[in-house]
Amino acid sequence: MPIASEIFNLTFDAANPRRLAEFWALALGYRLEPPPEGFATWEEALAAWNVPEDEWDSASAIIDPGGVLPRIYFQKVPESKTAKNRVHLDVRAWRYTTPDGGRPPVAEVRAAIDAKVGELVAAGATVVGTVEQYGNAWTVLQDPEGNEFCVV
Repeated sequence: MPIASEIFNLTFDAANPRRLAEFWALALGYRLEPPPEGFATWEEALAAWNVPEDEWDSASAIIDPGGVLPRIYFQKVPESKTAKNRVHLDVRAWRYTTPDGGRPPVAEVRAAIDAKVGELVAAGATVVGTVEQYGNAWTVLQDPEGNEFCVV
C-alpha cells in the first residue's frame, strides 16, 4: 500500500515552468528533479524520446531532497493567471517549538519571517502585505507569476 506522499503531485500552471520551479525550489528547500536514469540531462532524455525541441520548456518539476514530501510539477499553459488562488502554500520560516518544547519569542519569529521574505523577494517574489493577529504573524507574497502564498 502506498504511503500518502506517493499518492499525489502538486501541480502549478505556469508561463515559464523552469523559472517557477527554480523559485519554488528555493522557497521550499527542494531541488530540481534530475533527469531519468541513463540520461545526463533532460535535453538528452527529451531528444531520445523524440520530443520536439520547441516543447522542451513545457514542464519542470522539483522534489524534496529527503524523498518524503510531494513532488511539485510545473506545466506550461497558454493563459495567464486571472484571479486570486483558491489554494495557496504557506512557507514556514521557523520551527513551531524550541528544543525545550516552548514557542520561540515573537521577535525571533518575525526576524525569521523577514529573512525568508527578503530571500524570496530577491528571487522574484512581490510582497502583498503583512498580517499580525492573535500572536501570529505572516507575510503574503506573490511568486514571479503572481501566485499568492504566505511566509509564516
